[in-house]
Amino acid sequence: MLATVAALIFGWLVYKPDINETIAAAVFVALVGLWLLGIIGLQGVGDTYQRPDAHMLLANDRLGFMPNLRLDAKTAVIDGSNIYHFGHDNGYDAQPLGGLAHQLRAEGYRIVCFFDANIFYTLRNHGAFPDAQSHSATLLQDIFGLRADEIYVVPSGVQADLYVLETLRHLPISFAVTNDRYRDYAKKYRAVMQNNQWRKGIAISKNEIRLWQYRFTTPIRLR
Repeated sequence: MLATVAALIFGWLVYKPDINETIAAAVFVALVGLWLLGIIGLQGVGDTYQRPDAHMLLANDRLGFMPNLRLDAKTAVIDGSNIYHFGHDNGYDAQPLGGLAHQLRAEGYRIVCFFDANIFYTLRNHGAFPDAQSHSATLLQDIFGLRADEIYVVPSGVQADLYVLETLRHLPISFAVTNDRYRDYAKKYRAVMQNNQWRKGIAISKNEIRLWQYRFTTPIRLR
């Protein structure tokens, strides 16, 4: 708009025969200056302008895979930190989580694995990788046998529980894999927890991983 106004005024100055050339030049320079200042000002506005807050699932999706989730696809939403702690407490560390993700993926489920932000420090303290190792999604891929588009590390200071439940709310053909009952969220997510199919707890029996209310087509054996 500024460019258009400047061009119109400049055209008027050029074709106005009785106007002093010095005045015309000064006016033209002033118009160009205002035009440049306007561009700089607009750029500043663009830099500082903030969009309305995006939904938390999208706002904190560093790997950008949430938009690819399909409402008509069955999805296993894994509470990664919860399942990892279960594996560690039973002497299997990453095996249960890796085995679950692999088998559910083979059975046609889209995998979404949420981790608390402190997962890297937990793994390091448990000796899963050396202190000097950088923290990255690639590290989680290697340890758990996950794909890049299956990993979601939530921001620090927030529990993955909220992200698991919020994902279940938006994906109708899905269930959570966790031993956490999320009782603190029962009121907010009453619709998600209205039946006993929304959550599959994990257990180990005779070196085999089992899910409550779910039968694998191929048993998951632990080494």
